[in-house]
Amino acid sequence: MPSRAEAADMPAASVIELPDRLRRRASRLLSQLSTRSDRLITDGLAQVDARKWHYAVLASLEEYGPGSQAMLSRHTGIYRSDMVGVLNELAERGFVERTPDPGDRRRNVITITAPGRRHLRRLDKVLDDLHEELLAPLLPAERDQFVRTLSRLLDHHTQQPSSAP
Repeated sequence: MPSRAEAADMPAASVIELPDRLRRRASRLLSQLSTRSDRLITDGLAQVDARKWHYAVLASLEEYGPGSQAMLSRHTGIYRSDMVGVLNELAERGFVERTPDPGDRRRNVITITAPGRRHLRRLDKVLDDLHEELLAPLLPAERDQFVRTLSRLLDHHTQQPSSAP
């Protein structure tokens, strides 16, 4: 089995013949699909000079409204240390604005701008097309069920306290 670094160098359409024992393991299938999905989305967004973190921040701001970097980190899963760089990229392009928080001048409030909203709509279209490609083998009802099932699994595993000591 290729290492993570080797897998990143493999062609996106490469055929992996998994042994039946691995094909019956949901964790293995999810891992393989995740690798291919990540490559598809990363490459597709790169074609429009965007990154998945750009989309995550803009979508969060659109849905939840202005907020702090810490709030954005919680909503997007982007580490706080990485959030500054993402926000710098978005601010340089005029997609977000930083203003001092009136309640705490040490903190900034991040707001999506009108150009940021337009860019988000463009990225929505790009991602819609990429998801069509990713889920092409599934019928529309199967796609909906697949997304609901993945959401249910993710919700279960992110809302459970860790069992690690």
